[in-house]
Amino acid sequence: MKIYTRTGDQGLTSLIGGTRVPKSSLRIEAYGTVDELNSWLGMVRDQDVNHPHRALLKHVQDRLFTVGATLASDPERSRMQLPDLLDADVSELEQEMDRMNEVLPELRNFILPGGHPAVSQAHVARCVCRRAERLVIALREDSFVPELVVQYLNRLSDYLFVLARWMGHALGAEEVAWQPRQRPV
Repeated sequence: MKIYTRTGDQGLTSLIGGTRVPKSSLRIEAYGTVDELNSWLGMVRDQDVNHPHRALLKHVQDRLFTVGATLASDPERSRMQLPDLLDADVSELEQEMDRMNEVLPELRNFILPGGHPAVSQAHVARCVCRRAERLVIALREDSFVPELVVQYLNRLSDYLFVLARWMGHALGAEEVAWQPRQRPV
């Protein structure tokens, strides 16, 4: 099977359902950002510290393919049966956050991303997830997007924040509180 098709050489691509759209369209930007997020999650999953979270992170990557397929579909023309996102997928992230929070110190301040390269990668994934969420919300203004897609991305960014904190805790990395500069009086 050839990877290249040459069908996109003029700057257009096909959605599931056959509709041709510019590669610069908001729909393409949204699912492209979900794809970028999935790649970052692969890096986060590959960190040794995340051994206990690998199965869930792989499951999240699978769900992101579901999100991508949903976004890559023309809601008016696609007749293809797509995999579903479920309320249970959102609940799974919430339950895992609750488990991780049990061992974390109470959050009293904004924290600066970092402390360890693995932690920093989780924060980058969180930021890419937030960008994907913003793009999906913008897309939803003009086109149908299932509400559960927005909920999942929102919860996933929360999960990635808690995971970054958990990773830092497990690695013994310092969690640095943001200290806003005070204006001189």
